[in-house]
Amino acid sequence: MLSRSLTLAILFAVSSPLLAADSDTPLGQERGRTRPLIIIASSSVDPTLVSLKKSLDEPANKEAFAKRSMVLYTIVNMIGQRNGKDMDAQSTMALIRDLKLGARPGDQAQVILVGKDGETKIDHKGNIDPKEIFSTIDQMPMAEKEAAAPAPVPPAAEPKSTAQGGKPGKGGKAAPAAPAAQPDD
Repeated sequence: MLSRSLTLAILFAVSSPLLAADSDTPLGQERGRTRPLIIIASSSVDPTLVSLKKSLDEPANKEAFAKRSMVLYTIVNMIGQRNGKDMDAQSTMALIRDLKLGARPGDQAQVILVGKDGETKIDHKGNIDPKEIFSTIDQMPMAEKEAAAPAPVPPAAEPKSTAQGGKPGKGGKAAPAAPAAQPDD
């Protein structure tokens, strides 16, 4: 009995970090919720990094980026950021390990798009147009399901009849507003 309990305790102690390791990484936390776009550059003045960040700041691209549930990761000289906010070194290294990049020459910036399923959808060296990224996302099965899903309609409130002691002039609740229209892709 003691050996069985000891074996079970050791098995649990060894396996629990392995099971939790997937969700502790930045990409593991994004899986199923957002589509990470990762830019890896050797310097902060890399032409690919600068042009892509500038084009993503344009209002139309910013709206398209948000509509597609995307998040921007940048790694410049082993310093990581998520949507412009610095990440700690451990999270940055976990992101690099997740991407399985290995040692690669850093002559050109690399742009990687990861889908909600955690799979790499684009792995591109050099400059890339945001429209190409958005087009790739729009062709994904998950994006098609999101576009086809109708907006949930809130249940209509039933008007209450006024009681005899109620305030005069208040005939009940106003009719609920119509739900917002879904934007076209």
